[in-house]
Amino acid sequence: MKKFITIAREYGAGGNKIGELVAKELGIAFYDSEIIDLAAKESGLSPDFIKNTEQNLSSGWLYTLLLGSGYPTPGTGASRLGLGPQSINVPLADQVFNAQRNTIIELAKKGPCVLVGRCSDYVLRHCEEISRSEILNVFIYAPIEDKVKRAVEENGLDPATAERDVKLIDKRRANHYNTFTERTWGNRNHYDLLVNSSLLGIEKTAQMIAQIARES
Repeated sequence: MKKFITIAREYGAGGNKIGELVAKELGIAFYDSEIIDLAAKESGLSPDFIKNTEQNLSSGWLYTLLLGSGYPTPGTGASRLGLGPQSINVPLADQVFNAQRNTIIELAKKGPCVLVGRCSDYVLRHCEEISRSEILNVFIYAPIEDKVKRAVEENGLDPATAERDVKLIDKRRANHYNTFTERTWGNRNHYDLLVNSSLLGIEKTAQMIAQIARES
Protein backbone atom coordinates (compact mmCIF):
# COMPACT_ATOMS: atom_id res chain seq x y z
CA MET A 1 0.00 0.00 0.00
CA LYS A 2 1.13 3.54 -0.76
CA LYS A 3 1.64 5.47 2.45
CA PHE A 4 1.52 8.96 0.98
CA ILE A 5 -0.98 10.22 -1.59
CA THR A 6 -0.44 13.67 -3.03
CA ILE A 7 -3.32 15.40 -4.79
CA ALA A 8 -2.63 18.14 -7.33
CA ARG A 9 -5.84 19.55 -8.73
CA GLU A 10 -7.38 22.02 -11.09
CA TYR A 11 -9.66 24.54 -9.41
CA GLY A 12 -13.23 23.30 -9.33
CA ALA A 13 -12.28 19.71 -10.18
CA GLY A 14 -13.12 18.52 -6.65
CA GLY A 15 -9.58 17.61 -5.63
CA ASN A 16 -9.96 18.69 -2.03
CA LYS A 17 -13.09 16.60 -1.46
CA ILE A 18 -11.57 13.66 -3.32
CA GLY A 19 -8.46 13.82 -1.16
CA GLU A 20 -10.56 13.97 2.00
CA LEU A 21 -12.58 10.91 0.93
CA VAL A 22 -9.42 8.99 -0.03
CA ALA A 23 -7.96 9.63 3.42
CA LYS A 24 -11.19 8.51 5.07
CA GLU A 25 -11.33 5.38 2.91
CA LEU A 26 -7.75 4.46 3.81
CA GLY A 27 -7.98 5.52 7.44
CA ILE A 28 -5.06 7.93 7.21
CA ALA A 29 -4.52 11.64 7.93
CA PHE A 30 -5.65 14.38 5.56
CA TYR A 31 -3.93 17.74 5.14
CA ASP A 32 -4.95 20.71 3.03
CA SER A 33 -5.58 24.07 4.70
CA GLU A 34 -3.81 22.71 7.79
CA ILE A 35 -0.57 23.10 5.86
CA ILE A 36 -1.15 26.86 5.75
CA ASP A 37 -1.74 27.14 9.50
CA LEU A 38 1.35 25.10 10.35
CA ALA A 39 3.49 26.94 7.80
CA ALA A 40 2.38 30.20 9.41
CA LYS A 41 3.86 29.05 12.70
CA GLU A 42 7.00 27.93 10.86
CA SER A 43 7.54 31.24 9.08
CA GLY A 44 6.11 33.74 11.55
CA LEU A 45 3.75 34.99 8.84
CA SER A 46 -0.03 35.12 9.24
CA PRO A 47 -2.21 32.33 7.75
CA ASP A 48 -4.14 34.90 5.70
CA PHE A 49 -0.92 36.31 4.29
CA ILE A 50 0.31 32.85 3.32
CA LYS A 51 -3.01 31.97 1.70
CA ASN A 52 -2.93 35.16 -0.37
CA THR A 53 0.76 34.94 -1.21
CA GLU A 54 1.50 31.29 -1.92
CA GLN A 55 0.42 31.50 -5.56
CA ASN A 56 1.50 35.08 -6.31
CA LEU A 57 5.19 34.68 -6.95
CA SER A 58 8.11 37.06 -6.91
CA SER A 59 10.90 34.66 -7.81
CA GLY A 60 11.93 31.05 -8.08
CA TRP A 61 15.57 31.25 -7.15
CA LEU A 62 14.94 29.21 -3.99
CA TYR A 63 14.87 26.08 -6.16
CA THR A 64 18.51 26.63 -7.16
CA LEU A 65 19.44 27.54 -3.61
CA LEU A 66 18.02 24.31 -2.19
CA LEU A 67 19.59 22.06 -4.79
CA GLY A 68 22.90 23.86 -4.57
CA SER A 69 23.31 23.81 -0.80
CA GLY A 70 21.13 20.95 0.38
CA TYR A 71 17.92 21.34 2.36
CA PRO A 72 18.21 23.84 5.18
CA THR A 73 17.58 22.96 8.78
CA PRO A 74 14.33 23.91 10.56
CA GLY A 75 13.89 27.43 11.90
CA THR A 76 11.62 30.40 11.44
CA GLY A 77 11.24 32.99 8.73
CA ALA A 78 14.04 33.90 6.37
CA SER A 79 16.71 33.09 8.97
CA ARG A 80 15.94 29.37 8.63
CA LEU A 81 17.66 29.37 5.23
CA GLY A 82 21.00 29.75 6.92
CA LEU A 83 22.13 32.61 4.69
CA GLY A 84 23.34 34.94 7.38
CA PRO A 85 22.64 38.71 7.30
CA GLN A 86 21.72 38.72 3.62
CA SER A 87 18.76 36.40 4.32
CA ILE A 88 16.67 39.48 5.02
CA ASN A 89 16.47 39.83 1.23
CA VAL A 90 14.72 36.50 0.75
CA PRO A 91 11.43 37.27 -1.07
CA LEU A 92 8.33 36.55 0.99
CA ALA A 93 6.99 34.16 -1.65
CA ASP A 94 10.13 32.06 -1.21
CA GLN A 95 9.80 32.15 2.57
CA VAL A 96 6.22 30.91 2.22
CA PHE A 97 7.23 28.08 -0.09
CA ASN A 98 10.07 26.96 2.14
CA ALA A 99 7.88 27.03 5.25
CA GLN A 100 5.27 24.89 3.48
CA ARG A 101 7.96 22.50 2.26
CA ASN A 102 9.18 21.95 5.83
CA THR A 103 5.63 21.55 7.07
CA ILE A 104 4.84 18.90 4.46
CA ILE A 105 7.96 16.93 5.35
CA GLU A 106 7.19 17.07 9.08
CA LEU A 107 3.59 15.94 8.49
CA ALA A 108 4.75 13.02 6.36
CA LYS A 109 7.20 11.97 9.07
CA LYS A 110 4.25 11.54 11.43
CA GLY A 111 2.80 8.78 9.29
CA PRO A 112 0.70 7.92 6.20
CA CYS A 113 -1.38 10.79 4.87
CA VAL A 114 -3.07 12.50 1.95
CA LEU A 115 -1.57 15.88 1.05
CA VAL A 116 -3.40 18.35 -1.20
CA GLY A 117 -1.52 20.84 -3.37
CA ARG A 118 1.47 23.00 -2.42
CA CYS A 119 3.91 21.06 -4.61
CA SER A 120 3.67 18.15 -2.16
CA ASP A 121 4.49 15.59 -4.87
CA TYR A 122 7.76 17.36 -5.61
CA VAL A 123 8.59 17.97 -1.95
CA LEU A 124 8.16 14.31 -0.95
CA ARG A 125 10.07 13.11 -3.99
CA HIS A 126 13.09 15.05 -2.74
CA CYS A 127 12.74 14.03 0.89
CA GLU A 128 15.47 11.56 1.80
CA GLU A 129 13.46 10.04 4.64
CA ILE A 130 10.67 8.88 2.33
CA SER A 131 10.99 6.25 -0.40
CA ARG A 132 9.57 7.09 -3.82
CA SER A 133 7.90 3.66 -3.79
CA GLU A 134 5.72 4.80 -0.87
CA ILE A 135 4.21 7.74 -2.77
CA LEU A 136 1.22 7.90 -5.13
CA ASN A 137 1.06 11.22 -7.00
CA VAL A 138 -2.35 12.09 -8.45
CA PHE A 139 -3.51 14.96 -10.66
CA ILE A 140 -7.24 15.73 -10.73
CA TYR A 141 -8.73 17.61 -13.67
CA ALA A 142 -12.16 18.14 -15.25
CA PRO A 143 -13.80 19.86 -18.23
CA ILE A 144 -14.03 23.62 -17.84
CA GLU A 145 -17.84 23.63 -17.78
CA ASP A 146 -17.88 21.20 -14.86
CA LYS A 147 -15.26 23.16 -12.98
CA VAL A 148 -17.16 26.39 -13.43
CA LYS A 149 -20.42 24.78 -12.28
CA ARG A 150 -18.80 23.40 -9.14
CA ALA A 151 -16.98 26.67 -8.42
CA VAL A 152 -20.27 28.58 -8.58
CA GLU A 153 -22.34 26.07 -6.60
CA GLU A 154 -19.80 25.07 -3.96
CA ASN A 155 -17.33 27.96 -3.77
CA GLY A 156 -19.69 30.84 -4.39
CA LEU A 157 -18.04 32.32 -7.47
CA ASP A 158 -20.02 34.89 -9.43
CA PRO A 159 -21.56 33.09 -12.44
CA ALA A 160 -20.83 36.11 -14.64
CA THR A 161 -17.08 35.86 -14.09
CA ALA A 162 -16.66 32.28 -12.89
CA GLU A 163 -15.03 30.89 -16.04
CA ARG A 164 -12.48 33.68 -16.08
CA ASP A 165 -11.78 33.22 -12.37
CA VAL A 166 -11.37 29.45 -12.66
CA LYS A 167 -8.86 29.84 -15.49
CA LEU A 168 -6.97 32.53 -13.57
CA ILE A 169 -6.69 30.39 -10.45
CA ASP A 170 -5.45 27.44 -12.50
CA LYS A 171 -2.89 29.71 -14.16
CA ARG A 172 -1.63 30.84 -10.76
CA ARG A 173 -1.39 27.26 -9.54
CA ALA A 174 0.57 26.34 -12.64
CA ASN A 175 2.89 29.33 -12.21
CA HIS A 176 3.49 28.43 -8.57
CA TYR A 177 4.32 24.81 -9.35
CA ASN A 178 6.37 25.53 -12.45
CA THR A 179 8.42 28.22 -10.72
CA PHE A 180 9.33 26.43 -7.52
CA THR A 181 9.83 22.97 -8.99
CA GLU A 182 11.06 23.78 -12.51
CA ARG A 183 8.62 21.14 -13.70
CA THR A 184 5.31 21.49 -15.54
CA TRP A 185 2.07 21.40 -13.57
CA GLY A 186 -0.24 18.73 -14.97
CA ASN A 187 2.46 17.05 -17.08
CA ARG A 188 1.71 13.32 -17.10
CA ASN A 189 5.41 12.50 -16.64
CA HIS A 190 5.30 13.87 -13.09
CA TYR A 191 2.29 11.92 -11.79
CA ASP A 192 1.34 8.29 -11.33
CA LEU A 193 -2.31 8.91 -12.07
CA LEU A 194 -4.23 11.63 -13.89
CA VAL A 195 -7.99 11.48 -13.42
CA ASN A 196 -10.93 13.34 -14.97
CA SER A 197 -13.19 13.63 -11.92
CA SER A 198 -16.24 14.14 -14.14
CA LEU A 199 -16.08 10.60 -15.51
CA LEU A 200 -16.97 8.79 -12.29
CA GLY A 201 -17.91 11.65 -10.00
CA ILE A 202 -16.24 12.70 -6.76
CA GLU A 203 -17.05 9.69 -4.57
CA LYS A 204 -16.25 6.98 -7.11
CA THR A 205 -13.07 8.76 -8.15
CA ALA A 206 -11.97 8.76 -4.51
CA GLN A 207 -12.80 5.08 -4.19
CA MET A 208 -10.77 4.29 -7.29
CA ILE A 209 -7.73 6.19 -6.02
CA ALA A 210 -7.97 4.50 -2.63
CA GLN A 211 -8.13 1.10 -4.31
CA ILE A 212 -5.07 1.87 -6.41
CA ALA A 213 -3.22 3.05 -3.30
CA ARG A 214 -4.04 -0.21 -1.52
CA GLU A 215 -2.94 -2.46 -4.36
CA SER A 216 0.16 -0.65 -5.57
